[in-house]
Amino acid sequence: MTVGFGDTSQDRRVRVLGHPVASYPRLAPEVERGSVRRITVVGEEILRRRCREVTQFGTPELSRLVDDMFATNQVAEGAGLAANQVGVDLQLFVWDITDDWGVRHVGHIANPVLAEVPAEQRRLVEEPEGCLSVPGPYRVVPRLDRAVVRGRDKNGEPLVIEGRGYFARCLQHETDHLHGRLYLDRLAQRERKAALREMAESKEEKFARRAALAKKLGK
Repeated sequence: MTVGFGDTSQDRRVRVLGHPVASYPRLAPEVERGSVRRITVVGEEILRRRCREVTQFGTPELSRLVDDMFATNQVAEGAGLAANQVGVDLQLFVWDITDDWGVRHVGHIANPVLAEVPAEQRRLVEEPEGCLSVPGPYRVVPRLDRAVVRGRDKNGEPLVIEGRGYFARCLQHETDHLHGRLYLDRLAQRERKAALREMAESKEEKFARRAALAKKLGK
């Protein structure tokens, strides 16, 4: 069972791995279990290469990585986080995001592949986009307003996750990360340079805020 594109306007329940649940805590359980890791920053080599596929599922190490990524994403106030953003060369990302219709989506996916969206459903939307590995600046980036990602959960079970609007943008953004691409790559050269200058001016403030939030959570 997955979340269909038309479902969220009627059903406001939280979606966990695509499934609606009756109730869900403010902090995902993974956040409570996880430890905060350092987030890599643009310029580091691991952000610029295609990540390795996950081949070992159901392991304590993979579960711990998912928990740590959730905790790291929480203190960084992110919508999603890819494994190479915490220095791990694996095709894995997590998300905790509320979409344009007020529906919260929480989950993780390994070895994600973006499905081709039928031509009649393709619509580009230009909206501001940021990145935890480019702390500070936001820039307008065109993305499809619908996305379908296929992969597996940490136990190796098949997953199909569908998103619209902001959630679709997140799914595309994080999949890009695992192919060594940043949202900066979708900007014109002048815009990219301006974003990097802005990052240089604001990153220390962002780092300090993350550290304060980690301390507040006891992380």
